[in-house]
Amino acid sequence: PLRWGAAWRRLNKNRIATASAVVPVGMIIPCVLQPILSAHDYAQANLELGPTPPSGEHWMGTDFHGRDLMARIFFGGRISFAVGIIATLVSFVIGVSWGGVAGYFRGRVDSLMMRIVDVMYTFPFLILVILLQVYFANKDGVFFGAFKTVIGPFVENPEDPAWFPIFRICFVFAALGSVSWLTMARIVRGQVIALREQPFVEAARSIGVGHAAIIFRHLLPNALGPIIVYTTLTIPQIMLAEAFLSFLGVGTEEPLSSWGLLANNGAETIDLYPWMLIFPALMLAISLFCFNFVGDGLRDALDPRIRKD
Repeated sequence: PLRWGAAWRRLNKNRIATASAVVPVGMIIPCVLQPILSAHDYAQANLELGPTPPSGEHWMGTDFHGRDLMARIFFGGRISFAVGIIATLVSFVIGVSWGGVAGYFRGRVDSLMMRIVDVMYTFPFLILVILLQVYFANKDGVFFGAFKTVIGPFVENPEDPAWFPIFRICFVFAALGSVSWLTMARIVRGQVIALREQPFVEAARSIGVGHAAIIFRHLLPNALGPIIVYTTLTIPQIMLAEAFLSFLGVGTEEPLSSWGLLANNGAETIDLYPWMLIFPALMLAISLFCFNFVGDGLRDALDPRIRKD
């Protein structure tokens, strides 16, 4: 079993990892509190002002429509972090369940489930997400109709076109999460195979514990080390994928913003207005670096072969 106390002490000794864990939290807080902290609305345009460089009034400058770039970056951080975290949770639930069941039952069940994983691996990850976005996340599709039906009891006008960008973001959550669980399933399967013949599992079987309870109460909790590490490393992967999708124009849509969308807008005129690319790209790069450092630190701390204590 994993010794959490020793793992926590090893993680605390890794100052880069602990500092990297603090930075995203320090970024998420102003993103959440943006309407309170900012004197500018993220969608408030001033066409007469247009794109202006950083100043005392607009610390990160303004965009083409005269909107405060700092307000849009912090609002976009909400979407970028939400996509990374929520889509990772979706992939976590699917991957852990799929890998746990396949590794526990083995035999034909394992062969069938893992052949499905192998087939899905043959499709390029981002191309599959783009195809899902193009064919299913459109205004005339059945999914948008279902979305309007779900929000109908809670909003005054579910037919308002302004709901479509929000639907696209929700679909990004689902699309990225539904295709990013494959590696998680393989990792969990390997861990469960290594644990399924352990004495504590045999003891659970001998007293009549059901298959589901053995998988989710006994096996998976003892495989949490690698699962946590890969979950942490999945967040920056999905954030980068969302940024790439928005960069291609199939992710976040105006008037909403994400760091990928803002970077796309800035890249078009980097020679004239470099601040429009520098600031969102810098925020994205810092968050990706920090999550990767945290993942590396967790990997070292949770590796049972490491005994620096």
